[in-house]
Amino acid sequence: MTASTDLHTLTGAYALDALDEDERVAFEQHLAKCEDCAQEVRELMATAGRLALAATVPPPPRLKVQVMEQITGVRQERPQPAVTALSRTARRGHAMRWALAACVAAAAALGGTTLWQYQQADEARQQAEAAQQQADRVAEVLAAPDAKVTSTAVGGGARGSVVVSHDSDQAVFIASGMAKPPEGKVYQLWFADGDRMRPAGLMNPSRTNQSLLMTGAVDKASGVGVTLEPDGGSKQPTTQPVALLQLPS
Repeated sequence: MTASTDLHTLTGAYALDALDEDERVAFEQHLAKCEDCAQEVRELMATAGRLALAATVPPPPRLKVQVMEQITGVRQERPQPAVTALSRTARRGHAMRWALAACVAAAAALGGTTLWQYQQADEARQQAEAAQQQADRVAEVLAAPDAKVTSTAVGGGARGSVVVSHDSDQAVFIASGMAKPPEGKVYQLWFADGDRMRPAGLMNPSRTNQSLLMTGAVDKASGVGVTLEPDGGSKQPTTQPVALLQLPS
């Protein structure tokens, strides 16, 4: 702070605890004698408090640095030298706008953190719910009164099985000891409808043992195939099947 600094312009920075020690001491001495500034500080602190309610998580370590960097980009207008009722009102308006911009910057940074954390938590919750629904549907097929199973070797000591329930029109593929696919590849399941292969889901490339509810209805499919496909799968098989199973009738 220089000798020419107008202490009246520091109300917003003081309310946000953005003054260094020398500035704070000088401003507090001024504050004890200036009712206009005291009123502005009370109003700005109340505004900052209300804005802070928008975020309820601990702020990240860099928050203050980020806020101060944003504050430096907000122009602060100095009041006219004449101290009149009108100039005090104008000064208060400028200070309020300056502090409000700073508060909004702080709330935006905090709100961004809150939103990100909320999105992460919501995404994790949705994934957990989807996994639970998948497990429940797999269990329903395996426990169906009409469930039938067929199995085959899948090379390297691995084994693939298909459990089908015609009453529910669904099938589950069970892999045991399946080798992980090469980088950029994924095992894809298919229903065999005569000569046509119909996509029926992608296996998790990071798991060697898994149970997967096959996508789509069993309908009149006669068999199930497993091929190695690019990440994301294919509309039609692009490689020879690593496993073929005939569906039990």
